[in-house]
Amino acid sequence: MSLFLIAHIAGRAVAIDSAQVESVVDIGSVVPVPRSADQVLGLAALRSRVVTVIDTRVALGLPSAGGAAGRAVITLVEGQHYAILVDSLEDVAPFEMVPLSSGLILDGGWRSTGCGIVERDGEPILAINLRALLPGLAAVAA
Repeated sequence: MSLFLIAHIAGRAVAIDSAQVESVVDIGSVVPVPRSADQVLGLAALRSRVVTVIDTRVALGLPSAGGAAGRAVITLVEGQHYAILVDSLEDVAPFEMVPLSSGLILDGGWRSTGCGIVERDGEPILAINLRALLPGLAAVAA
């Protein structure tokens, strides 16, 4: 069993392995970055460091919820901090993750982001790989 953070993205409950989570924060103002990848909302200051803010909905191929930042999961990938925007956060709990079934059909960006299923009270929740949401890293996400 591993600990997972349960969050909501685009109205869907998702499970994020706690090994991918450095912290959970509220993101204030975001400075746009010209010519950046579509899913990069911009840069934000967080505890004396700069983080790249990812519009998770755009990374999933969905319409953006707007330019406002909010709650985010901070993850560290290859020495760079990223703030992955989420709609809301629930709790951290232990779950056993099982591989995605070959018969399970995920649409759009969920297909490349989904890495397994956890079950909470009989409800299946998609476990996601945050790395798959990042520009230039999605193709090499494992």
